[in-house]
Amino acid sequence: MESEKLEEGIRDCILEIIKQKEPVKKGEIESYESGFLGKLLEANHETNKNKWISVEDIVDECKTIYFAGHETTTSLLGWTILLLAIHKDWQEKARKEVVDLFGRKTPNSDGIGRMKIMNMIIEESLRLYPPVPAIKRKVEKKVRLGNLILPPNMQLYISPLALHHDPRIWGEDVHLFKPERFTGGVAKASNNTAAAFLPFGFGPRTCVGLNFAVIEAKIVLSMILQRYAFNLSPTYIHSPIQLFMVRPQHGIQVFLHAT
Repeated sequence: MESEKLEEGIRDCILEIIKQKEPVKKGEIESYESGFLGKLLEANHETNKNKWISVEDIVDECKTIYFAGHETTTSLLGWTILLLAIHKDWQEKARKEVVDLFGRKTPNSDGIGRMKIMNMIIEESLRLYPPVPAIKRKVEKKVRLGNLILPPNMQLYISPLALHHDPRIWGEDVHLFKPERFTGGVAKASNNTAAAFLPFGFGPRTCVGLNFAVIEAKIVLSMILQRYAFNLSPTYIHSPIQLFMVRPQHGIQVFLHAT
């Protein structure tokens, strides 16, 4: 009953936002607000049935954007803080890069684009603890995949978690935190030139929030490193679980020290 009330509350909240963003008619022209929700509303008013989506579709899309964009970045930041708290050498390297680029000022777009150490750390964190443990894809028509014939309507589950921890792809040190793997970029990080690194999916269905999520993580981590040094609490219990995302069952406990 509580779950149903929460579900209804979320739906009502999104419907109220949709109502506020409805297009306003100016003569014969409807003005749609820019942004993702504006595009969804535009599709809702489509006369072409192949392009039309319902209000319920819009509600579902908004839920997906919120949870996919919020929970995944939270997971990434949590695991990265854990790894930096354990590996103090990389924490210091990251802090030096942040201070060299921004000093004590707010991170800016120019500096964010020039971060190399932070980029390697984030990619290695995503390799070890990809927020999305499995990607589901539906086979639209009969297709050959290597020696396999896949029938239409078959559901495929692709596991980034499994691929990211395969020693045949990443080497025998696959379970170790080694950001230097990504010194030459993702393409040279493994001994497999195919799609071995999948935290955001791959190909035409790659997550649209890839760049946004990475930039968001860089800004948050930079602002933390500018202000604090941190180390892992002895009370921390390592227990990754899958609860929608890959997350720490008991949270991440760290001690913060002002720098």
